[in-house]
Amino acid sequence: MEQVARRLVEVACQVTGSTHGAVFLYDAKLKALTVDFHRVNGVIVALPGTGSVLRRRKDGRPNGIAFACFETGRPYLCNDTSADTNYAHYFSEVGSVLAVPIPWQGRPIGVLTVSSPRKHAFQPEQMGALQEVAGSSAQFLRRAQLAGATRASGRPFVIKGLSPQWLEVERRIEQVSSTDVPVLVQGESGTGKDLVARAIVFNSKRSGKAFVTVNCAAIPETMLESVLFGHVKGAFTGATFDKLGEFQKADGGTLFLDELGELPLMLQAKVLRAIEQGEVTPLGSNALPQRVDVRHICATNRDLAAMVRQGKFRDDLYYRVGVMTLDLPALRTYKDNLEILSQVFLQQAAKKYERAVKGITREAMSVLFAHDFPGNVRELKNALEHAVIMSTTGEVRAEDLPRPLRESQPAPAMSTATPAATTEKTSLAALREVWLAPHERRYLTELLDGCGGKVDTAAQKAGVNRVTFYRLMKKHGLRMSRSVKAAATS
Repeated sequence: MEQVARRLVEVACQVTGSTHGAVFLYDAKLKALTVDFHRVNGVIVALPGTGSVLRRRKDGRPNGIAFACFETGRPYLCNDTSADTNYAHYFSEVGSVLAVPIPWQGRPIGVLTVSSPRKHAFQPEQMGALQEVAGSSAQFLRRAQLAGATRASGRPFVIKGLSPQWLEVERRIEQVSSTDVPVLVQGESGTGKDLVARAIVFNSKRSGKAFVTVNCAAIPETMLESVLFGHVKGAFTGATFDKLGEFQKADGGTLFLDELGELPLMLQAKVLRAIEQGEVTPLGSNALPQRVDVRHICATNRDLAAMVRQGKFRDDLYYRVGVMTLDLPALRTYKDNLEILSQVFLQQAAKKYERAVKGITREAMSVLFAHDFPGNVRELKNALEHAVIMSTTGEVRAEDLPRPLRESQPAPAMSTATPAATTEKTSLAALREVWLAPHERRYLTELLDGCGGKVDTAAQKAGVNRVTFYRLMKKHGLRMSRSVKAAATS
């Protein structure tokens, strides 16, 4: 955040010829603007976490030009602060101020200002230039805020732009976050459904409100109704007090129902009513239903559409929770970026466990590339944590990775051929493999040696992608050192 805001202030001052500039960001929890970064006469004053907090004043004094710009969502040009009723002194007295909102999802998330000790220092055309700077920087500021929030919560950071499929997910997150529409996040186990849900909440109007998570698969079926809707004293044996349900705890905020496909059929009608009508009735209560204002995000790794056809999931609930769906891609579909992900998780693990592990050997990367990762990003993250703990050399080697990962082989491709045809084709393929294997292995070895061991260059010359090249290396037992060598065999 500091680097992004620092650069933003520098660019703003450059395009307007100013010596003073500041970034004001809105804090939903404080319900105020915070001044974290200010430039005065070329000197950057960074005050993250301890900067000034600007709230609406109740004593009649001016709230400040930045506050007025934020509330209206429109640019504000003041060329004579002595005659402006909104002007308030911050770090130093100035004669002119130009402020523009920083737009995100159709609303301001902060304000970018420049100022000058002189009066009449700014022209209207400079306003347009400053708006362009603020508009182009909004996504980077918001991303920096999300990074800070995820680090503060101890959760991993979502990397953007990993694949075309992820770009579509990210586009949908941006579109849906500012609304209260129900969202269904679908994907295999370990693809990041929880992180996507938190990203939606972080970018929503409810970001400063309660975020309540319920894992429907982790709670016994007999207790799930009580957990979701609460109960009154005496509702059942052992109910010795009134209990607030998760729908009520999330009132005003967001409820995340994880593993929705595990929700019992008999309970789905009551969940549907709570989502559609915003009404909940605690277990055992004879009172009128209680109103709740909750935004709903659901997630599942099951095929709910198939469950609907099988009569295992209510179609009306499925259509209600799936007004907007986000389908998260599996890791195997964007393995070209596996090296980037691995380095990120390596750094996180090294910091978490206080280990001086800086890199991953080519041999270890070839093992990672050859694995299909049925557990997706979660499996990769856990594997790198294991490797960091086991490493004794300052880098992750193949032998530091978990044994199941080292011993795994890519799943064979599915075939629709008849058994006889399959047998015949398999025999021909086996003969061809025996004949070509030595030549293919020699070709790979010479190609890698000629490229100085650079896998990316060798893959490009061979006309295949990096993932395929790593698979071929593993297939022929090749490992990387100063020259290409055959892997040791037992």
